[in-house]
Amino acid sequence: MPHKDCTKGHGAAGPSPAASATKGISRRALLKTGAAAAVATGFPAPMIWAQNIKDITITHIGQSYSTIPEIGARANEELGFRVEMQTAPDQTTHINRLLTQPNSVDVTDMPNTNLKYFQGRGVLMPVKTSDYKWFDKTIPLLTTGKYPDGTSATMEGMAPIKTQYWATQDAKDYSLAPTEWLVGVPMYYNADTLGVRPDLIGRPVDSWAELLNPEFAGKVALQDGTATGIADSAMALQALGEIDYADKGNMTRAEIDATIKKLIDYKKSGQFRSFWTNFDQSVQLMASGEVVLQSMWSPAVTEVRTRGIDCKYNGMKEGYRGWYIMMTAMSHLEGLKRDCAIEYMNWVNSGWAGAFISRQGFYNSVPENVKAFMSDNEYGYWYEGKPATEDILNPFGKVMEKAGITRDGGSLWDRMGNIGIWNTVMDEDRYLTRQWQSFLAA
Repeated sequence: MPHKDCTKGHGAAGPSPAASATKGISRRALLKTGAAAAVATGFPAPMIWAQNIKDITITHIGQSYSTIPEIGARANEELGFRVEMQTAPDQTTHINRLLTQPNSVDVTDMPNTNLKYFQGRGVLMPVKTSDYKWFDKTIPLLTTGKYPDGTSATMEGMAPIKTQYWATQDAKDYSLAPTEWLVGVPMYYNADTLGVRPDLIGRPVDSWAELLNPEFAGKVALQDGTATGIADSAMALQALGEIDYADKGNMTRAEIDATIKKLIDYKKSGQFRSFWTNFDQSVQLMASGEVVLQSMWSPAVTEVRTRGIDCKYNGMKEGYRGWYIMMTAMSHLEGLKRDCAIEYMNWVNSGWAGAFISRQGFYNSVPENVKAFMSDNEYGYWYEGKPATEDILNPFGKVMEKAGITRDGGSLWDRMGNIGIWNTVMDEDRYLTRQWQSFLAA
């Protein structure tokens, strides 16, 4: 943030010769040294900088994929203020806390499918693009909805561009066209597909249709969350030719009814072994062999492999299911605490944390920064689709892949360039949620 913005509302009269002396001093330097840095440059520090930032705590609420102790420890070491991470047990609890206890949270990361529940509620704080240091280095898929070659990504489902910008500072409406107001800082994204136990199946699996193949009756699992489960199911039903959707990411009521009826029929015939809620459940189902094919997250596949169990994550011919996570700030933030929150949001994408998360199989929004914190072997494997020249380790030092292996699906753009649908929240979300619960209870 430019220095003049830091003083806004605290008596600053505008640029001065003394202010120019601070040119080149980063927000982090000012935050870490407070008034001392200002005095050393001759700048008359506003009262806000007199507070020592070691007394500032930024509460970050997120999911298990992001609120990782090692990342929190690194942030506390580098930033000079404290970051307290808290993990929400599930998406519903996460959303409810943000809506009912917003002042207990400072920043949060969440799937963009959750953002519909916050539109117009005054809970989230717009972030100016000028406050986000890495905006110009962020991949265009997230900032313009286009691939590096200029082609447009699918808009079926909740494509990142649908929730990336507020139309105006009042944060009431989203804008498909870029504005100066970010809904949140782009963080992680990925191309998900079906996890497969090739040792138990014994043949190639290359279509979402296999999810509903009677050959695997009783050995298939779905995620129980509506945003993901309905997208996977629609990919399978469309691949089978059982339903032809106008837009499977935003179904009509008639399409929802047809989809749920089909799924209930498959459930009653014994197709599904389980409906998993969290990471650990999906890992256990696959590692134990209870299921041989299921919708999975990339880190879950990673965990299965670290146990020495063969688990494939190949792209299906109909495309991947994409998803997107951003970090948002809460509207109650002001003064020094607001600046610390924005500094933390910038830090998250400065490289180290993104590299840590990338070793789980996720992608970071600023690959250039991540590359500096990964070996050539790691970056080549995870982002460039190159064969590993050495063993690939997960974030915690366990061997996940042996030298010579290439990442399932290939490079970043081989995978993200083939999205068939994004995780979704539909216009008929409430109706769909009721119908989905009827399916789960059938």
